[in-house]
Amino acid sequence: MIIEILHFLLMPIVWLPIVIILGILTYRNYKKINQLKVLNVDSVLLMLEIPKTNDKQELSAEQMFASLHGILRDAESLKGSGGVQEHLSFEVVSTGGQIRFYVWTPKTLQSFVEGQIYAQYPTVQIYTIDHDYVDNREKYEVIYTAELGLTENTALPIKTFESFEVDPLAGITGTLAKLDSDHSEELWIQILTRPIADSWHKDTDNWIKVIKSGKNSFRFFNIDITWILQAISALWTPPAGGTASDTKIELSERAKTQISAAEQKATKLGYEVKIRLAYLGNSEINAKLNMQALVGTFKQFNSTNLNGFKQLGGSFNKEDLDAYKMRQFTNPGFILNISELASVYHLPHTSVETPNIVWATSKTAEPPAKLPLITGIASTDENISAFGLTNFRGINHQFGMLRKDRSRHVYIIGQTGAGKSGLLELFALSDIFYNQGYCIIDPHGDFAVNNLRFIPQNRIKDVVYFNPADTQYPVAFNPLELSDPTRKPNVCSEVIGVLKRMFGDSWGPRLEHILRYTLLALLDRPDSTLLDISRILTDKDFRKETLEYCTDVTVLQFWKQEFGQWNEKQVNESIAPVLNKVGAFTANPIIRNIIGQPRSSFDVRKIMDEGKILVVNLSKGLIGEDNAGILGSFLVTKIQLAAMSRSDIPDVSKRRPFYLYVDEFQNFATDSFSVILSEARKYGLNLTVANQYIAQMTDSVRDAVFGNVGTTISFRVSADDAPILVKQFEPTFDSSDLIQMNNRHFVISMIINGEKAPAFSATTLNIPQASTDNLDAIITNSRNLFSRARAEVEAEIRATIEQSEKYKKELSDSGRQSHKEDATTIQNTPPTQPKPAFIKEPSYQTFKKISPNTAAGKDSMTLKDLGNVLKQMDSVTPITSNGVKSATELAREQEKTTAKKPVEQGNTNISNSKHNQKNKKPFNKNKKKPNFESVPLTPIVSPSHTTEAPHKTNFASDLHDGHPGFATSQNLPGKHQLGENGFRQNLQGSNSSPDSGYFSIHH
Repeated sequence: MIIEILHFLLMPIVWLPIVIILGILTYRNYKKINQLKVLNVDSVLLMLEIPKTNDKQELSAEQMFASLHGILRDAESLKGSGGVQEHLSFEVVSTGGQIRFYVWTPKTLQSFVEGQIYAQYPTVQIYTIDHDYVDNREKYEVIYTAELGLTENTALPIKTFESFEVDPLAGITGTLAKLDSDHSEELWIQILTRPIADSWHKDTDNWIKVIKSGKNSFRFFNIDITWILQAISALWTPPAGGTASDTKIELSERAKTQISAAEQKATKLGYEVKIRLAYLGNSEINAKLNMQALVGTFKQFNSTNLNGFKQLGGSFNKEDLDAYKMRQFTNPGFILNISELASVYHLPHTSVETPNIVWATSKTAEPPAKLPLITGIASTDENISAFGLTNFRGINHQFGMLRKDRSRHVYIIGQTGAGKSGLLELFALSDIFYNQGYCIIDPHGDFAVNNLRFIPQNRIKDVVYFNPADTQYPVAFNPLELSDPTRKPNVCSEVIGVLKRMFGDSWGPRLEHILRYTLLALLDRPDSTLLDISRILTDKDFRKETLEYCTDVTVLQFWKQEFGQWNEKQVNESIAPVLNKVGAFTANPIIRNIIGQPRSSFDVRKIMDEGKILVVNLSKGLIGEDNAGILGSFLVTKIQLAAMSRSDIPDVSKRRPFYLYVDEFQNFATDSFSVILSEARKYGLNLTVANQYIAQMTDSVRDAVFGNVGTTISFRVSADDAPILVKQFEPTFDSSDLIQMNNRHFVISMIINGEKAPAFSATTLNIPQASTDNLDAIITNSRNLFSRARAEVEAEIRATIEQSEKYKKELSDSGRQSHKEDATTIQNTPPTQPKPAFIKEPSYQTFKKISPNTAAGKDSMTLKDLGNVLKQMDSVTPITSNGVKSATELAREQEKTTAKKPVEQGNTNISNSKHNQKNKKPFNKNKKKPNFESVPLTPIVSPSHTTEAPHKTNFASDLHDGHPGFATSQNLPGKHQLGENGFRQNLQGSNSSPDSGYFSIHH
């Protein structure tokens, strides 16, 4: 019995299959050990994002897989690598409510894999992911995994994309999009692929032979062993009699279809494939339902007569997810050709409308060849302002802008939160580190404060920190301060531009007319401030005192002849908008304490010339939007004027570059902003400005920006702005690219070495951490050098106002006393009597015409006659026929030599002397000047009335019948008769100029 058993076991039909099976298992274990080596190879996870406008369909994916098949190793190469063939993983994941596409690859193949993907999908964006999404599994209680297999022999194909009317990917992503909206579930699809040699075609040929023979095929561990069984069967079964023709089998239509399809499948490159599925959530019931739905979407590839997918088991064992995480591919799986694989995995295109797919927000573009790159060499990098990182096809190089190109200015636009402020910070950081001078005007405050934190110890004393919200230590800033009298028209025009922007709809020609002459008058008066605008319009005494310093005949003519001819209603209507707007601005104690100081505590020109730092924090939340706007506008104007004053430096190369950063610049841009953009480059002023959208700019400012700015940088913008901005970036980008960018991504049209470069895409660099935070030290130092205590400032402003009121009272008392002592009667003058003697002064010409009333033989001169006389006196030639100067001219010359001179600015420091600020005596408004206009006239009364009691009138009541300042019977009670000598004495004693346009009345 034993001998018979041994004899049976030694028969080939018994031991040969056992040997073959053991050999196969040994080979499988050998391959598994080699494949486990792959798990120790460095790998990288890539995330793919494609624009929604992608028109590359499944055929592009097929070509991609054909190219990727190139990672297949030949026999010699496999020997050198220990028999290990690398594999790739293509994954579709729904996590956090978003559907994303990934590719896992060994790091040694990363460049090759990315290159093949880019070749077929030029607009794809590929990002290296540091955090694998699989690591999120720890937060889920339920994990359910499964695999997919084929329903038929691997020689048969599944349904491919050519047979679909609708993209099959839409069905898969549609299932992924139906997870709970609270993001408490995830579904993962992993498609492992390994290229195989064409030897798999032999398996297909063998399978076809079996089908043709009418027999079934058999597979063991996914290996076709039909031929082995046939060999064993041949050893066991004796050959049958008859000819071959007797054994020919008639094939069914199904068999014919299968053979044709298998032959077609074998014509293309093949991959070994394994598909894993995973569900993560908190419910086993939902796990099975969602897995069933996901497997169901893969059954769209099934065909009745051919092949398809089926689920292979399922497990709630969390450890089974380890194979997914490790991308483990230790058994052959099944074979799909490149067409089948492309049908299962490809990037979405325009026909896929599934929600929640993460599309690329815009396409990337290649940077220019001459792009200034950061090298790490200080001597090279100091000439570059670093701010960006290229992002074209995964090539990331730090780059910046040549400093010489920044003279053409930089314009940045983007929606809030897109990255504008961060980009401004990066530009400014390069200025800090390379000891450049710059100014920041920030309407939000964050940019200003963050910048201060990076200023090193050795530059603390370079900083002027202007923070209006620091109410206890106000900085002095006087927009009307005039260091160079020859620039008075420029200052006046720029201040008007600021106020015009502030007044908005209230602006009109008359308002501008009044403001212009108001400012021109104040600019002649030493220590004038914006607080004096309201005073000169409402206080006639202050106005008269201010005009004593004025030497401009046109300005005097306006105030004394034109303004004075308006009646009370006209005056009120004209000045009301000015008072309302300026009053609202100057009434704020925060602003008043800044602009109410007559001398600025810092010198903008010296800051520019010496490369210092001016940081202006105009946080709208702290000082108000209107106040921030007008203060910023005045500062921009001051900087512009300071830059243009550099014309006194003949050598342009010696005008030190100075960088001005203005965030939300439209809040500070006046109509003259175009002048800054076009002219500032010549004076070493380099602008970097930013705002959110185009409509914020006026037409003139917008034209200036797009016409003069050399470099334009756009973050994400609105649909309204994109069609306008895209003209700056065509043909590389279109409007949709500008609308859909992620935060910190931008496109740039850049000047390089003075020439315009093609537009390209990039991202902003990360802002580093400040090594040392000197914020507190900078604030303290700036307070000590450029600020004064609030109480001291307010006391000085109060003293100035009180001094003015005292002066006004003294003038009023003087006028009242003069009225009592000097009022006399005008005697009757016959028609033939010579003209009054006071007209015959040697310093005046004889009048060509006498008073109409006198010529007509009336008894006395009326006030209207007197007005005519004085007007003729005013129009008389200043130089008499004998060469003698008129009294008016002599008085003005004497005034020029005796008037108080303006206080000079500081000389060597960027701050004005605080000692002078503290000890400066208030302006002496009682100082007498030898001008006929220095003291107002006592009242002129009608001969038919006498004055019985003092009477006070205001400026409006001094207007009558177009002759300003002449009192009439309607506004002067009582009677007074002044004789010829009395009237003459009254004029001379009052030191009033006969050429005055009007006389103020003080009782």
